[in-house]
Amino acid sequence: MNNRFIVMVEDNPDDAELISTSLQSSHLANQLVWLEDGAQALDFFFCRGQYCDRNINDYPAVVLLDIMLPKINGMEVLRQLRADERTRTIPVVILTSSKEDRDLLKSYNLGCNSYVQKPVIFEDFVSAVRNLGLYWLLLNEPPIPPRAK
Repeated sequence: MNNRFIVMVEDNPDDAELISTSLQSSHLANQLVWLEDGAQALDFFFCRGQYCDRNINDYPAVVLLDIMLPKINGMEVLRQLRADERTRTIPVVILTSSKEDRDLLKSYNLGCNSYVQKPVIFEDFVSAVRNLGLYWLLLNEPPIPPRAK
């Protein structure tokens, strides 16, 4: 893996397919890692379980994180990412269907880098994902994260 990969934490297969297709059609994702629930996401980031052989120093360019996930919700995933020095600086974009002000506020209080409500109209959804990819992969200058010891 290289540092230009994207992690998508999304339990809805239709949304995951749409995100994947949008990024690939724009030639933005060299590699897209799809994780279907919060527990799987935490295992991936902290190299546990089926991801125990993954290099913890291999950071994604951005994480697209849904809030409403099975097993462990997106807010808890975000909280744990920000609580650990090794993952604290990984860019996290909340990509959710939630229109709740409390979710927006909580996401920023927990340290998300951006909060995007999933558009309902297909073309708007595709455009939003394409723009996210353009920004986080081509324009953003990420910090150099600390290396695991």
